[in-house]
Amino acid sequence: PARSAPPPSSVDDDNTAPKSKMTLVYALVSRQKTVLAEYTATSATGNFPTVTRVLLSKIPPADGRMTYVYDEYVFHYVVENGICFLCMSDEHNRHRVPFAFLNDIKNSFVQRYGNEVPQRAIAFSLNEEFSRTISSRMEYYNSAGSNVDGLSAVKNQIEDVKGVMVENIERVLERGEKIELLVDKTDRLNQQAFQFKSSSRELQRAMWWKNARWAAFLTVAGGFAVFFVAGMFCGFDFHRCKAQ
Repeated sequence: PARSAPPPSSVDDDNTAPKSKMTLVYALVSRQKTVLAEYTATSATGNFPTVTRVLLSKIPPADGRMTYVYDEYVFHYVVENGICFLCMSDEHNRHRVPFAFLNDIKNSFVQRYGNEVPQRAIAFSLNEEFSRTISSRMEYYNSAGSNVDGLSAVKNQIEDVKGVMVENIERVLERGEKIELLVDKTDRLNQQAFQFKSSSRELQRAMWWKNARWAAFLTVAGGFAVFFVAGMFCGFDFHRCKAQ
């Protein structure tokens, strides 16, 4: 069941939020549902790519900004001239860092490609080049964390984000889309369970072969030891024992 939407939030929430390290784990640039470039941190797991694709179909092309919450994911986006800049963070009540990051990559994107190239670019045609920019800026803002407002280099880039609404993504999804996300999440859990079961079988098989090799080695070594001891007493051709 859909949870009730949290009340409108503003940048003032950052002052009351714990000063733990902000983590941005995913970001993309798209023209409506056509993703032009994206980057995912190596630590990110879950079905958020599926959630993102569904969310992109719900974001209006008009200029604006908003924050959506889905399970443990928090999605922030800025739309300008029909181009959407979206990121995912791990904090529900802090907006300054994600929106400063989005504003930063937006300026870099526009400076590099202008307003016309993105309008005719095909899916992922800008990914090879711009994903590196997303990665470096994400690393920068993750390192800066809650101190981003105090950095003179970016202080002037942080626009006023008061009035940015925070809404549960389930409120804008159709029933079929909710089922699709639930099925995707279930599939991922099943895949993880299967991988764990497969890994357990492989480990068990590897341990069995290891024990078998040790048993064979000990058997051969024991045989050589018996032969060597017998050879010491009877001679290695056993002539002394035969003579007796």
